Amino acid sequence: MRGTNRRGIGAKAARPKNMKHTVMRLFSYMKKDVWMLAAALLCVVAGTVSTLAASYMLRPIINDYIIPAKTSADLKKLAGALIVMLAVYLLGVMAAYLQNRIMLVLSQKALVRLRSDLFVHMEKLPLRFFDTHTKGDLMSRYTNDVDVIGEMLNSTLVQLISGIITVIGTLCMMIYTNILLALITLVIVPLILSAGKFLVKKSRKYYVGQQEALGRLNACIEETVSGQRVVKVFNHEDKALEAFKEYNYDLRDKQQKAQFFGGIMGPVVGNLGQLNYALTAMIGGILCVFKGFDVGGLSIFVTYARQFSRPVNEITMQMNTVFSALAGAERVFDIMDLEVEDISGKKLENVQGEIGMEHVTFGYLENQPVLKDISLHAKKGQKIAFVGSTGAGKTTITNLLNRFYEIWEGKITIDGVDIRENGLESLRENIALVLQDTHLFTGTVMENIRYGRLDAADEEVIAAAKTANADAFIRRLQNGYDTVLEGDGANLSQGQRQLLNIARAALSKAPVLVMDEATSSVDTITERQIQEGMDALMKDRTTFVIAHRLSTIRNSDMIMVLEHGRIIERGTHTELLQRQGRYYELYTGKAELD
Repeated sequence: MRGTNRRGIGAKAARPKNMKHTVMRLFSYMKKDVWMLAAALLCVVAGTVSTLAASYMLRPIINDYIIPAKTSADLKKLAGALIVMLAVYLLGVMAAYLQNRIMLVLSQKALVRLRSDLFVHMEKLPLRFFDTHTKGDLMSRYTNDVDVIGEMLNSTLVQLISGIITVIGTLCMMIYTNILLALITLVIVPLILSAGKFLVKKSRKYYVGQQEALGRLNACIEETVSGQRVVKVFNHEDKALEAFKEYNYDLRDKQQKAQFFGGIMGPVVGNLGQLNYALTAMIGGILCVFKGFDVGGLSIFVTYARQFSRPVNEITMQMNTVFSALAGAERVFDIMDLEVEDISGKKLENVQGEIGMEHVTFGYLENQPVLKDISLHAKKGQKIAFVGSTGAGKTTITNLLNRFYEIWEGKITIDGVDIRENGLESLRENIALVLQDTHLFTGTVMENIRYGRLDAADEEVIAAAKTANADAFIRRLQNGYDTVLEGDGANLSQGQRQLLNIARAALSKAPVLVMDEATSSVDTITERQIQEGMDALMKDRTTFVIAHRLSTIRNSDMIMVLEHGRIIERGTHTELLQRQGRYYELYTGKAELD
């Protein structure tokens, strides 16, 4: 893809485009358990109806058993009515308990599916995606964004539905009780809705900004923590703190605005509800005196008036969580909507390892080519080395060979076939990588080497370790091959980690090998051990080597010298020295390799 844009931790994420679409997409994760959602809604309806019914029972109780002269018979009837009302309330309590339990299970199932889909999709994204997104921001989508979605699905969703049903049910009961008093509520409702709509519109954009700012802050923290050694070596603690404060204060400002507009929803709506309550009580009292409206009816009406404002207030208060969740969902779906790598294509079989590049041009940014008209040919079993200044395009060649990025012009072939015709999985099965930056996973030494070929037997893993010259140090570890590695291999030296990396590549048995400055970060003694492992690994494989130490590539079949994205010299070590060009200057120290 030409012109990929790189984005740092200060970049802005896309704004939510379609709230309705996001809501429907979230609901799709509950489709498999739609019966549970239906059961939860049934409980909501049962709880709401029981609350409304129990409240209405106050009318006959007051009118028939409390206001009239009390007799023993009336007291018995009163006790019976109260018991019935208590039973109805208990039914509502049981319904509320069941709905909470059901929604807890339902929401967690939905979150499991959401996280799984996000992880599976992210695994299929091209490498350029991970090059242009910070790890802290990506982790924030798995944690903060998914957590607020879970909070909404777990509790807020039911409260919103319950509130809406309660409002509708209460309004119907108010009309049934006294239509004149109900008209007062109907006048107040548009005021409540208008105020809520205004505040919702204001707060929504700030909640989106809050989630974005939180992602940037997490990215800053992750970068600082993972690079703490560099921070301390260069005494950049103050600069790190300054950067942290910038993102921290940015988050504070956005949170303050979001919480302010979200927080005033409750008081504004609540006060309008109290206005409704006061007006109905006052006018209801007048109706009782002059129009014969019964006291029991007035009592339940003011109860309904209070009940009416309570769910409206709760709904507006819950909008804080809703906006955070929808903003988080948008950030999650932004990732899930990105185009994945196309892995379709022919399967490579009986690969010999003959590699060709014909007039290849490529760049990471629009109109800024890194490689310009690169052509080369590597025969089976040859060792091709690349040298040149930083930014000359050495590592880019290896990225293109693996199709981590797609070339702009030209073509790359394996055994004469354009690699764009081959399936990515099949292509990468035939290319082994040994990079300068090793990465080891949490697990045993055996498991980390087996990462090169997951179906390999223990004997094959040990044989690969011997090939890489790693078997001796592994057996000296406390538990040998069963030693558990800590924190990306923190309990091993840099050289030992690299030997495991080479063993992993050896186990893959790939006919093509790419080694990107595999010995640049170790001492000369360790380099000799690694070089022995590399020499064994390169035997009978077509090998591309990017070297910083020119002494390690003297025996290469062909050395390519790159400058400014072009191959300016090519030949064997002896031939290049005889020409006394750029390679000669680098090798003899007359020029420095950046």
